[in-house]
Amino acid sequence: MKSSLRRPAGLSAVALLLTAVACSAPGGPAAPAAPTPPAAEAALCRALHKELPGTVDGRERHDPVPASDFTAAWGGRPAIVLRCGVPKPDLLKRDPGADAAEIDGVDWLPEKQPDGSVRCTTTLREAWVEVTLPKRVAGDAGDISALTDLAGAVKKTIPEGIIS
Repeated sequence: MKSSLRRPAGLSAVALLLTAVACSAPGGPAAPAAPTPPAAEAALCRALHKELPGTVDGRERHDPVPASDFTAAWGGRPAIVLRCGVPKPDLLKRDPGADAAEIDGVDWLPEKQPDGSVRCTTTLREAWVEVTLPKRVAGDAGDISALTDLAGAVKKTIPEGIIS
């Protein structure tokens, strides 16, 4: 009995190989848009970047590629993603008294996203730090306890204060 291998229509063996390599390549997740903060905030963000932990919520740090002092990530796809030096959250522009949650001395403004993730942004700090927790981390209830692992670094490097 004769058998033959057939390639999927429209895809060469090379294309399949490149796709497999790209999906399994080492390194971090695709880079989120890196913020471009003003100089004073950028200096704080660089200091934060140096103090960030190796694990968050038991997930290993795998920074986005290309690397930036304003972004970091932990875990696989989707990853826990931190961006420092982001603009003031729209919710705070509309409602300056929006409820924040205090976790180990850092106030965070949680915002549930359409995909089930939770975006949390620091409040009352001299730079805005945003952390997105994917749905598989936050769960259906929007658990933001993973931020405990980041509180020490934020407290150490981003002073309390009010920015516009």
